[in-house]
Amino acid sequence: MAPGHVAYGLRAQYGLHISPDTVAAWERGLAAPDARELTALAGVLWCSPGELLSAATSLREHRIARGLAGDELARRVGVDTSAYQRMEDDGRWRGNERQTAALAEVLGLSHRELLAATGRDEELAELLRDAVTSRWQAYVRPVGKVVPMPRHHLQDVLQQLHTDYQSRMVATLSWAAASQDTGGAGREFLERIVDHFWELARG
Repeated sequence: MAPGHVAYGLRAQYGLHISPDTVAAWERGLAAPDARELTALAGVLWCSPGELLSAATSLREHRIARGLAGDELARRVGVDTSAYQRMEDDGRWRGNERQTAALAEVLGLSHRELLAATGRDEELAELLRDAVTSRWQAYVRPVGKVVPMPRHHLQDVLQQLHTDYQSRMVATLSWAAASQDTGGAGREFLERIVDHFWELARG
């Protein structure tokens, strides 16, 4: 469907005055529709909002992809509607453990998707960097608060992550003089620490 036809459909069916140029910008990824526009766009194109999202990452995108209104999601996870809206707007989830578990269940989120959607990815990365560069045992509880995972499995993952990082650092020291490498392998590992963590957690 041409941008002009889509713009006409948005205006005729939903009362939204969106120009064909804006529709074209959405198609090229140069701009993004807001929640109301996305829902209307899905209606015009006879598909679900989730089909229009390439890969949902934020709380709002996951909610829209499931076709849920903000107040409905808030009710289902046991959060005040205005409080939920504030959390969605600033991209930072502040629900308790029960509400967080309900959020993951209602939206069908994996542990990793939940962390990204609730804005806690960087918090996890920081904890993991500290764990591999010092005593990993001290970080089992803090990481466990961020990632709901059986304690014994989390211990295995953190221990292996620590071993992998330390082995890179030992290797770096052994050939640093010859290669002039000043810890590139270790830095690269730390930059991708969250990816390494999830790879081990799945294994």
